[in-house]
Order: sequence, then C-alpha cells, then structure tokens
Amino acid sequence: MQDIEDIFGAEGPLARHLPGFTSRPSQQAMAVRVAETVAERGSLMVEAGTGTGKTFAYLVPAILAGVRVLVSTGTRTLQDQLFSKDVPLVAGALGLGARTALLKGRSNYLCLERLSRQLSQRVLDGMAGPDAMLGRIEKWSKSTRSGDLAEVTGLTDAHPVWSQVTSTRDNCLGQRCPDYGDCHVVAARREAQEADLVIVNHHLLLADLALKEDGFGDILGTADAVILDEAHQIPDLATQFFGQQASSRQVEVLLAEVRAGVTRAGASMAEFAPVLRSVESAINATLAALRRDGNRIPWEECGADLESFTLALADALQELAERLGGASHEASLAQCAKRATALAEALQRIARCSADDGVRTVECSGRSFSVGLLPFDVAERFASLMGARRAAWVFTSATLSVGTDFSHFAVRLGLEAVPTLQIPSPYDFDRQALLYLPEGLPEPTSPSHTEAVVAAAMPLLDASRGGAFILFTSHRALSRAAALLRERWDGAADYPLLVQGEGPRERLLTEFREHGSAVLLGTTSFWEGVDVKGDALRLVIIEKLPFASPDEPLVKARIDFLRRRGGNPFKEYQLPGAVLALKQGVGRLIRSEEDRGLIAICDPRLVSKSYGRVFLRSLPDMPVTRDPREAGRFLAAIARQGSTAPVAPAASGPVAARP
Repeated sequence: MQDIEDIFGAEGPLARHLPGFTSRPSQQAMAVRVAETVAERGSLMVEAGTGTGKTFAYLVPAILAGVRVLVSTGTRTLQDQLFSKDVPLVAGALGLGARTALLKGRSNYLCLERLSRQLSQRVLDGMAGPDAMLGRIEKWSKSTRSGDLAEVTGLTDAHPVWSQVTSTRDNCLGQRCPDYGDCHVVAARREAQEADLVIVNHHLLLADLALKEDGFGDILGTADAVILDEAHQIPDLATQFFGQQASSRQVEVLLAEVRAGVTRAGASMAEFAPVLRSVESAINATLAALRRDGNRIPWEECGADLESFTLALADALQELAERLGGASHEASLAQCAKRATALAEALQRIARCSADDGVRTVECSGRSFSVGLLPFDVAERFASLMGARRAAWVFTSATLSVGTDFSHFAVRLGLEAVPTLQIPSPYDFDRQALLYLPEGLPEPTSPSHTEAVVAAAMPLLDASRGGAFILFTSHRALSRAAALLRERWDGAADYPLLVQGEGPRERLLTEFREHGSAVLLGTTSFWEGVDVKGDALRLVIIEKLPFASPDEPLVKARIDFLRRRGGNPFKEYQLPGAVLALKQGVGRLIRSEEDRGLIAICDPRLVSKSYGRVFLRSLPDMPVTRDPREAGRFLAAIARQGSTAPVAPAASGPVAARP
C-alpha cells in the first residue's frame, strides 16, 4: 500500500496530478488517522476547519483500504460532486481503479411502472399525448442507464411530475411489480452491492438505520467502514428518522390508491365503501378537534379528546388493512394494506407515548393535519446500531466542537470514549479577516433590534460596495430587514438585493456570485453548505446569536425534559447548539487562502454576557474591533483592491483584543 504521507507530500501523486494541490501537514495528519481508524475498525471524530481538504483526507485512505467503504454526505449535491469529480480525481492520481457506486433514495429514480401508469391514464382521460415534461421523461427513459432523474434537463424535485413517476417506500410494489426486472432502484442497489466505495447521503443512511428498508440494509450490513461527512447534521436528522410522523394527507393519498386499485382489480367498490367512509369520518372528526392556524404546536395544547380521535383513526385504518388483506391477489392493494397498518401503528405510538419518550406536535391548516413524535434522546439507539456492525465509523465536519470540547456532539449520538482530532483552518484569519462587534445595539429581544441591525449594516454595505450576506435567525426579522433596506435605498442602490424566499436558493446564489456586488438576505439554509469564493463575498453580517427559539415545541419540550432529569438545559443544549450554528455562519466568509473580509455580529451579548466568551473562543483566531471607522476602512480597502488582494493594516484606529 502506498504511504499516506508520501501521497500527500509536495512531490507525491496528488501534487503531480492535481492542478492547484497544496501539501498541508494537517491534511496528512487527518488522512493518517482515518487510515488507522479504518484498519483497526475503530471510531473517530474529526473537526477539520475550512480549507483543511478533509474530502481528500478521507477519500485517499478509503480508496487505499481495500475494504468496502460507505461514504455518507449531507446533500445529494455533495453526493454527485464526490461521485462525478472528487473520487475520479483521487483514484486517477493514485493510479487505482476504484469500483464506485452512487446510491440515492428510491424517490430519485424513475419508476417505469408509474410512468407507464401516468401515460395510460392520459390516454384514458382522452388527452392527445403527454405534457411537455412527461414527454421529455418518456423519451429519456428509453436511453438512460441509471434512471436518475437528475439527468433530465429542467426537472427538479419540486416539479409536479416528479412524484408521479417515482415510487416511495409506501407505494413501491416490490417483486410484484411487472417492471421489477428492469427496475432502476434494484439495479442501483445491485451495483452498490458490488462496489468497493458507495456514496450515499445522510437521509438514505438514516432511513436504512431507522426503517431497515428492503435491499439497502444488506449494503450497510457488509460495509467495513462508514465515513460521515458534514456529520454535525446527524444528531438532528437521527431525531427525525427515529421518530414517528403521520398526516391526513398520507391517509387521503392511500384512500385514493385503494379506490384506483379496486377499479383495476375489477372488484366491487361497494365491498370497500363502508370502511373507506369510516376512515374519512375519523379524519373529519380529528380535523374538527384542531385549530387550523398552520402553526406547529405541542400535542398537549390540543385538548384531551385528541388522543381518542387519533386512536379511532388508527382503528379505522387497521380495519381497512384487514379488509384489503383479502384482496392480496392485486399487488397494489396488498401494498396499500401494509401502508394502512404502518400508519395505524404510527398513530397509536404517537397517541400513547409517555412524557419522557419525546415531544408530540400537531400542525393543522385548511383540510389537513399532521401529528409527530420526536424522541428526546437517540443516543442509545444510534450507538446500538453502530455496535451491531463491526465497522469503522468516522465522523467529520468543520463544526463538531465547542472550543475544544466534542462532548455535545458525542453525547447526542452515544459516542462514548471515541477518539477526537481537531484540525484548525489553515487560513490566516489574523491577516484575512476582521471581526466587528458594533457598540450601542439594543438587546435581541428589543422590538427595535432589527432596525438597529439595518442601521449598523448600512455604512458597512456602503464601504464594501455590496458583496454581503446578512444572516438572520428568523423569517420575520429577514422580511422586516428586507423592507427596511428597500425603503432606505428606494431603488437607488448600485447592488441588487436578493432575499431568501423570493427565488430558488441555487438561483439566488448564482446571481450573487455572478453580480459580484449583491446583498443577499438569508436564514437557516444560508448559514451552512454555501461556498462563495473570491471577490463576490467580502462581508458577512450576523443579526444575532443563533439560539434555537425556546417557543419552538421541540426546543421547549427538550428543555423541560432536561430539567426533569436534573440537567442544565442552557449549558448542555441551548448554548452548544448556538455555538456550532454560529461557527457555520462565520464559516461562510473565508473560503480560500486569498479571500479577505469582515464579519459583523450584531448581538451585544457577545460582550455583555459571560457566555459570550464561549462563542468567541470557538471562532477562528482573528482581530476584533468595536470601532465602526476601523471596520469601514478595512472594508473600503477590500472593495478598492478586491477581496483576494492583500489588505494593508490601517494607518490608525486600534484593533481591540478579544473581549
């Protein structure tokens, strides 16, 4: 096997074959530890600061190991990048042929049976032919090898036709499907079973762990190593997947498919009509007991009758499942019976859970409602799933620790005594960045806080000539700030204002990068997973510290749960979560060794509260100022020279030490 340190060295194959590759000792150190962990079937948590090159640091040992490795990423976009770009680059530089497979959830692949059903239905309805997108998919279906709908130009998962031509775990006919032999999902899983390196995403990985979906469990079960990139997302995602959820919409879709299946089977609808009416009546009774304001609220606020209504709906669904069992000769009806049983069991578990099992929530608007159960603690379950497999587990992200402490992440996943490795960013924040903490701002709870943030932002935006992200912790504050900025500029600004919600996320980012002097306002989805290198981004303004809202049902319930157990919710849960979120937001600014920029955090608690030091110690080591003139000069110099040009120290105006 090739020596890891030589591979990452200045004269190694990566440096020889990859343009722009720079040998970094920190990247080598991470690669060595990952290789040791995989070889020993151990576990490891690695916090690798922005610019470490963590992707190559785990891909090289994964490819060299000679064992089956599962790499899980945060998004399908990262999946595609790993499979199409990063893995071929690394494997080519090493001169090795890596048998690699890309595996997504079944809803990403064309279902031939459902496509055929859609085309036939249009004929039955007397339509001349498929609509434009359906026609494009039909033509593409005859040539595609993978069946991955990402190949279809102009099609996104938000398009109505996407759900019409894909299957879900609920409606897939499995081996009873007439197109099973040509199924793209089956082919993708078969290819993954034969591969040495399988690229998945966290949703697919956790769906398998939580639901043990047919087929994919065998792939995970035979993995010798599991590497989780963007691992900071895992605790919250695991909470979702290990919980329960049921909605009236799911039930209504089920009833529609039962009726369609009965018609296709040539059975009498009169036989099923009474039980279908019983389910519909139970839905209506539950709806009548709920307030329909569209907000997610705690179960306990909905009154004592909700439990009996929910259990009545579960009983009606169970009766439907038993009635459908007699029609098992029809594949779609047999599948509907399984779905009815699963929905009934979910409703029963939600209705009957204890106060310590998790938080139950209800959301109701219009003619639909959903109920859910999110467990407070997934550590024991996640740890047991890890322990059931003799595989190496590597968790890596740019944000796993609070200061030097990994315990918040580790405790939530039950990672006891797991070794850690912390690698700081190789970027020179002392030279590349400035942290500005404006003085005189009101407390974040003040009604005037958003107005004060906009007032503090205006001179910064003028000095930087745009090129800014303004990150918010709520949609309400974002909307108010957007209105204030438009009122102040009145169409006279030299830079466009891009606001989350007024266009698709990727389109907003594309416009931001291409313009070079835009101002983008965003909430949670822009705090992480956004990479803007170069001159386009030179200023990041953070409205306030990203504490989770204590009024949000899950947060409130978890706080109460920790108090009942004698814990300190602020220190154990609220503060660490906010620190990790702030690290993500600050990490948007410096994305390369040439970037320059200023970070402004408009929250006086960083200085006025003792816990402010916890936040500051967790950020990259960079100079801090409270002087608006100093901040303006720094930004003006960047705007004149470009964010990737060196910025000379200011002639006057002291830079403060960290508070």
